[in-house]
Amino acid sequence: MTAPSDLETTSTPQNGKSLIDAPVIDDAIEDDAIDDIEMSLFDHLEELRQRIFYALIAVVLGVIGCFVFVNKIVQLLEVPAQGVKFLQLSPGEYFFVSIKVAGYSGLLVASPFVLYQIIQFVLPGLTRRERRLIGPIVLGSSFLFVGGLFFAYIALIPAALNFFITYGEDVVEQLWSIDRYFEFVLLLLFSTGLAFQIPVIQVLLGLLGIVNSKQMLSGWRYVILGGAVLGAVLTPSTDPVTQSLLAGAILGLYFGGIGMTKLIGK
Repeated sequence: MTAPSDLETTSTPQNGKSLIDAPVIDDAIEDDAIDDIEMSLFDHLEELRQRIFYALIAVVLGVIGCFVFVNKIVQLLEVPAQGVKFLQLSPGEYFFVSIKVAGYSGLLVASPFVLYQIIQFVLPGLTRRERRLIGPIVLGSSFLFVGGLFFAYIALIPAALNFFITYGEDVVEQLWSIDRYFEFVLLLLFSTGLAFQIPVIQVLLGLLGIVNSKQMLSGWRYVILGGAVLGAVLTPSTDPVTQSLLAGAILGLYFGGIGMTKLIGK
């Protein structure tokens, strides 16, 4: 009988199981694994510089494009102020208003591309589980922001303007500064869009395990008080109608966020 060759190896381990039958990597470990190549600090800074550069180009192009059509955008934003005449109270006031309107509008138009650059920068540092969550969160946040803009344009701005117009219509003629009007409208639009991000923040806090839906619901008294305060702070006007509408929307969003957090099991 000849001795086994040094080149021969046993095909089965001592426990009698084939190496093919060895257990695979646990799904949870695979979900948390990051399969990207590690980058140096210099590479991260270089990528960040490029992402910021691309985002700035998109914003500049968006502002230029909106400035071309700024008169139509201005006319659209003047629709809620029916029966009001706008005055240019100083030389070049409307020109600077046009730049301001084009700036806000261009930033809004370029925001999807800017958001894409942010996601592409942070994506390599996320686990696979976190990557699956970022899509629905970003999509929900975008829909809520646009919903906030529509809510402000359709409900908040007309309600506030109607209050101011009817309050002194028998005493003063409605002649408004074009600059002051657009400061009011643009601030109300974007503050409402930001306020509509409340459910997204709640879901993120639930996913991170910081606060659960039961704890959110238990503090409803403080939420009502906070909604009233936010309604007063975020609205550029002092009329009770606008503040009440925004406070009511904030409360509705908060309790909707509690429902979404509960649906994801938190």
